[in-house]
Amino acid sequence: MTEASETAFVLVRVGAADLQASVQAGRHSLVVDEPVAAGGHDHGPTPYDLLLSALGSCTAITLRLYATQKKWPLEGVEVRLSHHRGHVADCQACETSPDARLDEVRKELHLLGPLTPEQRQRLQLISEKCPVQKTLLSSIRIVTRLVPENESFTI
Repeated sequence: MTEASETAFVLVRVGAADLQASVQAGRHSLVVDEPVAAGGHDHGPTPYDLLLSALGSCTAITLRLYATQKKWPLEGVEVRLSHHRGHVADCQACETSPDARLDEVRKELHLLGPLTPEQRQRLQLISEKCPVQKTLLSSIRIVTRLVPENESFTI
């Protein structure tokens, strides 16, 4: 990833009435929303859809870069992801912490092209080293600052 992506800002705005979010990521704009059943209007992907999209995109790009570097005949990559939440089965503090849950992301790879079994296995291992997956699995710290009302955001 480039240094610019590490220092760039993403600006998200939600109005007073609905759950639809307007996202500005550099010069790119998109809409994020919740399904109708959750109180949204389904005008765009959900926040979890975007999270999975980031992981899937990073995985596919990482595999493309690796295969190109190795000059392997990878003709394409498809990544199918799903997100699941469940209570932690072996939670020792479940009685005092009923919200103890484990999030699970299932990631399936479809590698296209005349790859050897060894190349396929190696690409599976490389898929687990994409930067977004490493970030999601790390101990990430999120620092929140309340901005004064008289201050506004610009990108």
